[in-house]
Amino acid sequence: MQAQVEQMVEKLEHLSPNRLAEVADFIDFLQQRDQDKQLKHDYAQASEASFNKVWDNEEDAIYDTL
Repeated sequence: MQAQVEQMVEKLEHLSPNRLAEVADFIDFLQQRDQDKQLKHDYAQASEASFNKVWDNEEDAIYDTL
């Protein structure tokens, strides 16, 4: 991993300030996307127990096979 970081730093050193700003924006975008994905997963996991109380019932058992 460290070798990859060093390669990236070498590439970044050759970019113009405008391109560096674009790279920084893209890195921020990737980090935000990962955080959003994790947050969605956490919300789904947290609500699963509540939804199970509603979804897991005898009346709707027929739909379990669909």
